[in-house]
Amino acid sequence: MSRMILLCGRICTGKSTYAERLRKELNAAVLSVDELTLALFGQDAGEMHGTYVERCEKFLFGKSLELAECGINVVFDFGLWTAEERRQARGFYAAHGIECEIHYIHVPDEEWHRRIEKRNADVLAGKTSAYYIDEGLAEKAARLFEPPTESEIDVRVK
Repeated sequence: MSRMILLCGRICTGKSTYAERLRKELNAAVLSVDELTLALFGQDAGEMHGTYVERCEKFLFGKSLELAECGINVVFDFGLWTAEERRQARGFYAAHGIECEIHYIHVPDEEWHRRIEKRNADVLAGKTSAYYIDEGLAEKAARLFEPPTESEIDVRVK
């Protein structure tokens, strides 16, 4: 049976790096909302960014079912910022008879800010195709992210 692993954490906490590690360890497909939205819209989605993210998430949820039906392990690099998103994701897979695991990635605030600075420098230097995280986006992420309770997660990544 394939494994369905959903990653939870704020932006720039190492979810994509962890997803790549799991891809290699589990011979898994990685489905990344950021990777898809950046490929389609670049840094310029503007006011439509939220709409595009929703559409990409919906597409990737469907694709994850297809991969699971084929016996392929899936790592969903997503974020799952709120308890409601985590509840809905578990419900979605349960409704399709698929067990999923939520892996929570947390870094202390000081490390988080250091990672944001490094990522932004790499984006500006053209070394990565990740999103540039301005002060407003960092504040939004800090404000909207609801750390999961122990009962919501299966693995805490250190």
